[in-house]
Amino acid sequence: MANVTVSVPDEVYRAARIRAAEQGSSVSALVAEFLGSLSEREAELARLAAKRQEIISQIKGFSPHHNLSRDELYDRAARRAEADEARKRAVR
Repeated sequence: MANVTVSVPDEVYRAARIRAAEQGSSVSALVAEFLGSLSEREAELARLAAKRQEIISQIKGFSPHHNLSRDELYDRAARRAEADEARKRAVR
């Protein structure tokens, strides 16, 4: 295991000592845990990036020109027809 020397402001060190004491640990253990979590996050980000690329590579036949109009997207014509029918029924 490698030793690392870190300079931090006194108030940061004081807060770290308090946190370590609350956890029944040491400042050194807190720092080691934090640094370990950094590499875990990087591994998770790499895994997610690979998964994203895999999903993107599976998408076939998509083109930005396949966009629906707003009316098609919300099927507004059908909704208008339903509303008109409801109004006609309410008037009868």
